Amino acid sequence: MNNKIMFIIGCLIFIIYLFFLLKIIKKQNKIEDQRNHESFDTNDLDGIGNQGRFPNKN
Repeated sequence: MNNKIMFIIGCLIFIIYLFFLLKIIKKQNKIEDQRNHESFDTNDLDGIGNQGRFPNKN
């Protein structure tokens, strides 16, 4: 009987831990997406950066 109670308590603690861990991951992912969205370059269509851009020669 005592082992079952300890197992249930351990499972509850683990489930609570996973809930808050996933909540923190979701929150940080949302913050990172907002940061990446603000620094989005509309001219970078291929996604590799400025390697393909050359200044115009006049």
